[in-house]
Amino acid sequence: MNRAILLVEDTASDEKLTLLAFKRCGVPIDVVVVRDGAAALDYLFGTGTHQGRDVSQKPAVVLLDLKLPKVDGLEVLRRIRQFERTSLLPVVVLTASREEEDVLASYALGANAYVRKPVEFGDFAEAAKTLCLFWLVLNEPAPLRREPR
Repeated sequence: MNRAILLVEDTASDEKLTLLAFKRCGVPIDVVVVRDGAAALDYLFGTGTHQGRDVSQKPAVVLLDLKLPKVDGLEVLRRIRQFERTSLLPVVVLTASREEEDVLASYALGANAYVRKPVEFGDFAEAAKTLCLFWLVLNEPAPLRREPR
């Protein structure tokens, strides 16, 4: 069972809080952290600094911030959904944005969930634990490839 998470987060304090919360969730997790949208795409598609990475090894879920340098989160999501190899990859937008347009655009582009980052650490830790348990334990992932109809 894949227990890897791709965390796309450019704010160091949010990264640390997320990693700490995951440690407390009680499920062994491998977390790959990238700090901008371009690095996320490189990781997922085995390009740039991740050239040669085995792209068949997909994360169980991508936790994607929206306000990212280089390539914003909505464009990352658009590109993930554009290619069959990654089109079914679960993507949870994890962001501080409270903009209705961001929520609508995220779902329109195929986000599986939209989670606002809680301000208080206790609430943040609980949200991260819930995400961890749902996506890594309870969720039934899509098959690795689609069967012809």
